[in-house]
Amino acid sequence: MTEIAHHIPDEILVAYAAGTLPQAHAVVVAAHISLCAECRAALAAHEAVGGALLEVEKEEAVSEDLRNRLFDMLDAPAPVEPAPPRRNGIYPGPVAALLGPDGQAPWKSLGFGVKQAILRDTSEDSLRLLYIPAGRAMPEHGHNGLEMTLVLQGSFSDEEGRFGRGDVEIGHDALEHTPVADPGPDCICLAATDARLRFKSLVPRLLQPFFRI
Repeated sequence: MTEIAHHIPDEILVAYAAGTLPQAHAVVVAAHISLCAECRAALAAHEAVGGALLEVEKEEAVSEDLRNRLFDMLDAPAPVEPAPPRRNGIYPGPVAALLGPDGQAPWKSLGFGVKQAILRDTSEDSLRLLYIPAGRAMPEHGHNGLEMTLVLQGSFSDEEGRFGRGDVEIGHDALEHTPVADPGPDCICLAATDARLRFKSLVPRLLQPFFRI
């Protein structure tokens, strides 16, 4: 695998360690750190700092009833931890766990060879796989919130640079870009958003409700 050049920013790693990231974005972070030793090390450092802060927190008195219930929980047999999801082809474990029973992505055509597979879509966030044929450009768009895009296969380029396997692009509300899949293997990405995109052209805007982007 080529060297990863675009990593998860520290503030997002801190939010992931604290468990405050939206679920869709947390999956992108989990998938990236499964591929990136540098971000795994950074996450471990943030978790260590969080643990140290908990140790120096001021102690609070608890009731006898609460204390007894806590001791009962500690005495109970530990639950069996499920095995972490296994990688499936190009899909890291956190992504493979969201695929169908057959391990295949539920692809739906968006036209011109572009496909998407929606893995999660709620009022708070959405998570999808995007398949972009080599040389194909996505419509120019901006963002109304935070978009995180992780490359799983191939690469794409836009106004921010080139993104290959393992790279993450952080799309903030000031970013306007036109991603283009590079020559070579078709590009497959994992994208998490917490708001609908802002398309400049009329046709993508008209189709947006049907494609749920």
